[in-house]
Amino acid sequence: MSDQQHSGGDGIGVVGAADDSDAVERALDPEIRASLDRAADLAGRRRDSPHAAALGLRLSGVDRPTGMLPQTYPPSLSLALRGRKRSIIGAHDAIWGRERFLVTPVDLPVVAGVVEAPDGDFRSVMWRLDPLVIAEVAPLVATSTSSGTIAAGAGGATRSTGAGGAGEAAAADPAAGRSTPDRLGTWTPELADAVARLLGLLDRPEDIPVLAPLLAREVVLRLLQSDQAPRILAAGSTPDADTVSRAVALIVDELARPWSLDELAARVGVSASTLGRRFATVTGMSPLQYQKRSRLGEARRRMIVRGETAAEAAAAVGYRSASHFSRDYRAAYREAPGRDAVRARELLAAVPRDGLDAADWAGLSTA
Repeated sequence: MSDQQHSGGDGIGVVGAADDSDAVERALDPEIRASLDRAADLAGRRRDSPHAAALGLRLSGVDRPTGMLPQTYPPSLSLALRGRKRSIIGAHDAIWGRERFLVTPVDLPVVAGVVEAPDGDFRSVMWRLDPLVIAEVAPLVATSTSSGTIAAGAGGATRSTGAGGAGEAAAADPAAGRSTPDRLGTWTPELADAVARLLGLLDRPEDIPVLAPLLAREVVLRLLQSDQAPRILAAGSTPDADTVSRAVALIVDELARPWSLDELAARVGVSASTLGRRFATVTGMSPLQYQKRSRLGEARRRMIVRGETAAEAAAAVGYRSASHFSRDYRAAYREAPGRDAVRARELLAAVPRDGLDAADWAGLSTA
């Protein structure tokens, strides 16, 4: 189904809609629908399974729509198997459900919330991406680029079958040979079936030691054959991923530091243009956009959890101007900082602890 853009309640353009579930279901391939039905059933029945962690899974759900919460998604595959959610990553703002999936190749600041919980039962799954498994599978998979077919090795090197200098550029910098995919992924029947079978191990925990490693590799294989292949490669143990991961760590560890692109690039050992290109491929943002989003999310958390004033939170994350902070905050959250923090505290107080995913509470309550 092609994405439709509409105006959200806050007046900004949002891809998707909160009330188009029936249209989504009609558009789904029957094989994909059947596999996602199986996965959704397992996510509901086995939400509290003690075996989920062994599979790298986090199963969660809520019984009502939630507010938009700033969170950090780890390298992972995220699914909304029942209901719909809204996620904002950089400039990308979308409402989506089980017809799509989200890949975050590195720790990413995301503002997300549930917008539809049919019959009080929203179900989601997050599966952690293992960079070692990706590095093992990637050399065996051919992925397509606009310049031809490339073989992606564990070290991130690529080989183009196209003519001209594009292949040489891709070999020098793998990110240069890959176009940035859409922020949300599109299912294939093979991928949906592999994910459902991985979840199916929750019904057969005795099979986990033998089958879990095999199914993890199959899911990675199917992801590498999907439109999200560049992001999966970026989550592996490759020069691209290592460069971006080091840059992310520097930004997060020194959030208040006034980084410049040149300084950050020098610290990770690449040129500014290379870092910018790789960072955009992996995260969908520039390094400085990532820093701004991380700063705003941390400032919001400090106001909600610690009760800091807007001025205190702004100074703590590196803003030197209160007016600059207020302007950026309004652009991100569509409300003044102080008013938004009060509203968010009231919202969280009204949602039972067992009605909101524990990881969301932990992300907000970490001091």
